[in-house]
Amino acid sequence: MSFSTPIRTIGETETSVAFKRRFMIRMMLVLTGGQFLDGYILGIVGPVTAKMTAGLGISTVWEGLIAAGALFGILFGSPLGGWAADKFGRKPLFMLDMVLFLVSSAMQFFVSSPLELLIVRLLMGIAIGAEYSVGWPLMSEFAPPKLRGRLMGAAIVAWYTGFMVAFAAGYVFDEVFHWGWRSVLGTSTFIAAVLIVGRIGLPESPRWLWNQKRFEEAHAIAWRYMESKDIADIECESTSACSARFRTLFSSQYWRATFFVSMFWFCAVTPYFAIATFADSVLKKYNLDAGLRGGLGLSAVALAGVVITVLLIDKVGRRALTVPTQWVCTIVLATIGLWANAPAAAVLALFLIFSFFNAGPTTLSAIYPSEVFPTEVRGIGTGFAAGFSRIGAGLGTFLLPWSMANIGASGTMLIAAAIAAIGAGVSQWLAPETKGKSLTETAASYTH
Repeated sequence: MSFSTPIRTIGETETSVAFKRRFMIRMMLVLTGGQFLDGYILGIVGPVTAKMTAGLGISTVWEGLIAAGALFGILFGSPLGGWAADKFGRKPLFMLDMVLFLVSSAMQFFVSSPLELLIVRLLMGIAIGAEYSVGWPLMSEFAPPKLRGRLMGAAIVAWYTGFMVAFAAGYVFDEVFHWGWRSVLGTSTFIAAVLIVGRIGLPESPRWLWNQKRFEEAHAIAWRYMESKDIADIECESTSACSARFRTLFSSQYWRATFFVSMFWFCAVTPYFAIATFADSVLKKYNLDAGLRGGLGLSAVALAGVVITVLLIDKVGRRALTVPTQWVCTIVLATIGLWANAPAAAVLALFLIFSFFNAGPTTLSAIYPSEVFPTEVRGIGTGFAAGFSRIGAGLGTFLLPWSMANIGASGTMLIAAAIAAIGAGVSQWLAPETKGKSLTETAASYTH
């Protein structure tokens, strides 16, 4: 990703411009690192599921609970983290959530029962949920409009990369080096430690400071870290400093943004999380015993779709990469469900097509929340939507093993198609076009 040189104005030097560019790169790295970590902890479970199940003597119910534990943790961590980010600021939470993750991740080395592992995974999910609520708003509040889509979309590239790396690393650590499943799961601890070091010294969001009527601090940080032409937009921010409350999200001013982002995100991630987490067992149901290649194939194709989406998003716009792709996913999943005697090669091709096109709306789930919610509720709005989406992702991951065994593969895929269709319909109705607009413009046009 290239960072174009900011336009210098009076008072700016080449040194200050270079400093701002380096800061934006650093901000992107620490944000994408958090998303890489999220994908990693979710992907690392799959390769060691069999040995974890045997080692702890757990049932399929416990297997689903542990796999979905981090997702359910995100359900609680996202809204709570969003509330805290709007009330106390972005900066403190951006550090504290990673400290919580580091401690809980390290606890995986020592778990001895299914309940202990579930609790640890829940804590990790709470930390990641808080990361969603503060990371994306913080990036959006510093990023210039012309690069905002690509910078925030890069976080989803990191998520898929983390998921894919975890799947491959887990397989290698388990099958080649014969590490214990506890050690494999605990590898996320070292990634968290690096991210904590990288976040030391990051500034508070000037938009949040301005919204809190701390004008001098906001100006000082904005002039130091942001392009001069973007500072004027901060001064257009509301200074109501309204109390961040969940009920505010359902007021006449914000309900459309809340409904759209929550439903859109829910329907985008629910089928993918379930299918990707148990890729090996899903593919086996269709006589596709692909092992490592199957799981990596779905993740690699999804990653390619995300990269293409990120490259196009600030050029072709948001809606063009949101609405059509969701309808394609609906058709593909319905085809898999209805084509009972499809050849194995055709089924694999359809799963790969789904993974590729689902990358479009999944990438937009990282961008839309920070654009349609204004500063005063950006954290809590993003957190609520992330938490709501993880209800679907968690339930899908938890119920997929049971559904495949009791309803069958065809019925399970038709349910997934129905969820994708709901998301496509909501996006067709409510998805805005925010390309190239400032945050003040995107929020004002959608909440008034």
